[in-house]
Amino acid sequence: MGSRAFQQEVSAKSSSHGTTIAAEWAGSQKPKNKQSLDYVLRTGLAGGLAGCAAKTVVAPLDRVKILFQASNPQFAKYTGSWFGVVTAMRDIKRQDGMRGLFRGHSATLLKIFPYAAIKFLTYEQVRHIIIPSPAHETPLRRLSSGSLAGLTSVFITYPLEVIRVRLAFDTKRDSRSSLSKICRQIYHEHPPKPSSTIPLPGAVAATPESGLVNFYRGFSPTLVGMVPYAGISFLTHDTAGDWLRSPALAPYTMTTSTTTGRPILRYWAELLSGGFAGMVSQTAAYPLEVIRRRMQVGGAVGDGHRLGMGETTATIWRERGWRGFFVGLGIGYVKVVPMAAVSFFVYERGKVVLGV
Repeated sequence: MGSRAFQQEVSAKSSSHGTTIAAEWAGSQKPKNKQSLDYVLRTGLAGGLAGCAAKTVVAPLDRVKILFQASNPQFAKYTGSWFGVVTAMRDIKRQDGMRGLFRGHSATLLKIFPYAAIKFLTYEQVRHIIIPSPAHETPLRRLSSGSLAGLTSVFITYPLEVIRVRLAFDTKRDSRSSLSKICRQIYHEHPPKPSSTIPLPGAVAATPESGLVNFYRGFSPTLVGMVPYAGISFLTHDTAGDWLRSPALAPYTMTTSTTTGRPILRYWAELLSGGFAGMVSQTAAYPLEVIRRRMQVGGAVGDGHRLGMGETTATIWRERGWRGFFVGLGIGYVKVVPMAAVSFFVYERGKVVLGV
């Protein structure tokens, strides 16, 4: 009993000491102007680097997941098992070498840096407006801040995402499409002429033959999916961070930055909160991600018919039932959990280094 009481006393003192240090550090800092250009650029740089680091870690799994989700004929036989994932990666490596596992990664980085930069800096700006003080901190406000940040970033960078998916979907050795060729192909794609001779009202306006609209193929489910994904991701990360910073856990999860003296989560605690956020958000948004992938590659398979969101949903249900909306979810977890963990970790550490 004496030993347990002593441990509790030490824990209480450590917790109180850690809380005091955090409060003293916060009190000694001058309030930052979060709407200044300097703050925006620094948060954007931290976010962009975080996105690039996270995507590089999971690039091979991302390539396989896209091939599975989009029902690539060459790799459809591998879906449904972990052995299939390994086999698919082995076949890609044997056919194209290590570079094959990173096919489309250059387009990924071109897209992910501005996407992540805009997402994180927008989150900080929207959060500053919606949550001006700790008294306004609520789950709904956190969810709204994350959702608006995700919607903003995906609208600006979505065309690069379509290009990346098409590069990753291409598996023909003899065609090795360049970035410019893929862009021209997407721009000039158009749906086949209807077989019926009876004109349908609004058909021309609804399905333009070609143009920039092709780079927003699958955008509607992306918008719908971004609300649960980005919103829940930021909400879960911030909530998990609050739990890990609680007085009971702070002695084990908190440390002090050697460069700035700022109290921060230990590396494993930051990775844990980010990974947990990725798992929760992935589960909520995955069916819409599958629909989006099928719509994005619509011009690369079949007759080029441009499927709408409802038609794509019906097609997936008809082919595989409800399980079709979760094809590749296992790979999704293996990919998203470390990706989210690395992304939030690099972002939080980046903010410390950059002084934001």
